[in-house]
Amino acid sequence: MLTCIIRYQIDPTKREAFETYARNWGQAIPRNGADLIGYFAPHEGSTTLAYGIYNIPSLAAYESYRAKLAADPLGQENYDFAQREKFILREDRTFLRLASAPHGSAT
Repeated sequence: MLTCIIRYQIDPTKREAFETYARNWGQAIPRNGADLIGYFAPHEGSTTLAYGIYNIPSLAAYESYRAKLAADPLGQENYDFAQREKFILREDRTFLRLASAPHGSAT
């Protein structure tokens, strides 16, 4: 299992647009094959950093998921929305694998 962490630099004056974008992905991502952990918008501290985090079985599954997402009507609409509104200034993806398992109990 891989975890994809998307780090966004967003325009702080357009945080509401990013939150709309995040809610749209909350619908489109799970139905196209990824296990969405969530999208996270700025709350305290930095006003420009946001994150999207989801799990995917493999890089091959990621490629299939991306093709499905690009063909999804809400996915297409959300891509267009981000391009039109220009609230994302930078976007970086990192794929990580869990290295700390198994986790112990908190006794």
